[in-house]
Amino acid sequence: MTGQLRVNWNRQSQSHAGWAISLLVLAFGGGTLTLALVAAWTGVRLNDSPSMPTGLYVRASSESSSTLVVFCPAEPFAKLSLERGYRSRGNCPDGAEPLAKPIVARPGDTVELSALGITVNGRLLANTAPLVKDSAGRPLSHWPFGGYVVAPGAVWVASSYSPRSFDSRYFGPVEASQVREHVRRLLTAR
Repeated sequence: MTGQLRVNWNRQSQSHAGWAISLLVLAFGGGTLTLALVAAWTGVRLNDSPSMPTGLYVRASSESSSTLVVFCPAEPFAKLSLERGYRSRGNCPDGAEPLAKPIVARPGDTVELSALGITVNGRLLANTAPLVKDSAGRPLSHWPFGGYVVAPGAVWVASSYSPRSFDSRYFGPVEASQVREHVRRLLTAR
């Protein structure tokens, strides 16, 4: 009889443990989903890309107050960035995630791209020298060197945070039609 009670008790314990684990997984999953929905509704975005400081960013109330843009790159740069693994799966037309980059030049600004990097209105930006190879050693072409005046409805984007950022030094200006949203820092590591 004692052996039978022990077997039943073990079965009940395993059954309760299974239910507890299932409830824990459900609660965690539901909490994660709720957090994701709240973040989307409030416009909060998480950046874990090495191109910008890791942290939280929030949708800007106006274009003029934003320092960053979230956009889908134009072809052929969209395909290149997807094929090389610069972007993960996402909701851009090419099936990859949008890029988020700091705005470094706005309409009317003067931009010069050279081997030294991007110069905006006479000021050279740190960490913007075009690289000839990406981190995997593959050749990387830059946007044509020269001077540009940023056209209405366009911006130039670049990360002075990371010298390996895939930005306007490689694909030129970003047109307004590519922009998904304007964002600003909320809480970042740097």
